[in-house]
Amino acid sequence: MSEMFTSDQIWLFLTFYITLVRSVPPVGLQPEQIHLSYPGNPRSMVITWTTFNKTDTLVEYGVWGGKLFDKVTQGSCAMFEDGGTEKRSLFIHRVTLRDLEPGLAYVYHCGSEEGWSEILFFNTIKEGNNWSPRFALFGDLGNENPQSLARLQKDTQIGMYDFILHIGDFAYDMEEDNARIGDEFMRQIQSIAAYVPYMTCPGNHEQAYNFSNYRNRFSMPGDTESLWYSWNVGPTHIISFSTEVYFYLDYGLDLLFRQYQWLEKDLKEANKPENRRERPWIITMGHRPMYCSNDDKDDCTLFESYVRLGRNDTKPPAPGLEELFYLYGVDLELWAHEHSYERLWPVYGFQVFNGSKEQPYVNPKAPVHIITGSAGCREEHDGFVPKPREWSAFRSTDYGYTRMQVLNSTHLYIEQVSDDQSGRVIDSVWIVKEQHGVAAWL
Repeated sequence: MSEMFTSDQIWLFLTFYITLVRSVPPVGLQPEQIHLSYPGNPRSMVITWTTFNKTDTLVEYGVWGGKLFDKVTQGSCAMFEDGGTEKRSLFIHRVTLRDLEPGLAYVYHCGSEEGWSEILFFNTIKEGNNWSPRFALFGDLGNENPQSLARLQKDTQIGMYDFILHIGDFAYDMEEDNARIGDEFMRQIQSIAAYVPYMTCPGNHEQAYNFSNYRNRFSMPGDTESLWYSWNVGPTHIISFSTEVYFYLDYGLDLLFRQYQWLEKDLKEANKPENRRERPWIITMGHRPMYCSNDDKDDCTLFESYVRLGRNDTKPPAPGLEELFYLYGVDLELWAHEHSYERLWPVYGFQVFNGSKEQPYVNPKAPVHIITGSAGCREEHDGFVPKPREWSAFRSTDYGYTRMQVLNSTHLYIEQVSDDQSGRVIDSVWIVKEQHGVAAWL
């Protein structure tokens, strides 16, 4: 069978699985916290999981409808020692599946002869730029009060998304109780992360022990331990980066400058004429927003955003990112951190640059910002200042998450789902761009 999973196939598969008789392996050998990530090649997929004793690292898999587990790939296992008082050891397993057929459904399980996971499935990513990838977007999802998780689980398992983008802040916090909160959170998100690539960026709640729980538990592309990276999908180039390099300078000012240099190089490459024609949309994801109108006296509300303007109290001064993103024609900037949802008018330097009065998001003259940090956590909501800023188009404190689909080279759709209102779409917008790059601002 060459098509993607249908809902009927998924229910048939789950019914089949429930009938299987499975033995329970010894404690510590059972794979858990399973999640996928996309290495940037539609013929590959990375599978990551945890055990509490060292075991072999294997994935057995096959195309849906073919012989079950007719292929096997071996990966690597690395011990991660948490920085807490107990110095707990976890074993992180990683396998990269290669030579997959793009756009097909695969069935897999992971582990070793000492213990296998349940049977899981995923769809490989389609090749080329002539298709319309679908995303769920959110940040600030906690182990306690993860209100949006059940709805995201259902959405994911019926095939609504090709990717999940988690824009920082996991578990609240992964290092707590000697990283047991991290374990529990990773078990919780397995119900979505084991089925579609779960792409991440670091937030402020990951900072303990030099972001070690974040850097070791996730497996994003590139060689910077998931701190910053980029990848192409459909007509889109997506950049994930760390806003935290501006705030935790004890971990090294050089990290901030290394990221900035990497961002500049990546954006320059993405803006080569042949690359921008192939992937016209450039979308960034970072945790702390440049703009927000919340009333918690946070960085962006005080109009002193380090991420936007940089820092003048370092030697040399650290450059901000608003000018860089503007000069390279970034179309859409995704943020979280504030426990609310806020959609901005196209904005640059605190000025609104709508495409027109009647159609502000048709050929906008500046990047569009979306803040989506209301998935649910123990810190609950962040309220807003009473009077919206002139660049604030829509605000909500409902728990929820964002859906995005990049339809083609000119049309991108975003909608906000309210979990408080039983999944009702409370905001939506089409961004239409007939031209991309810095020339679009003229």
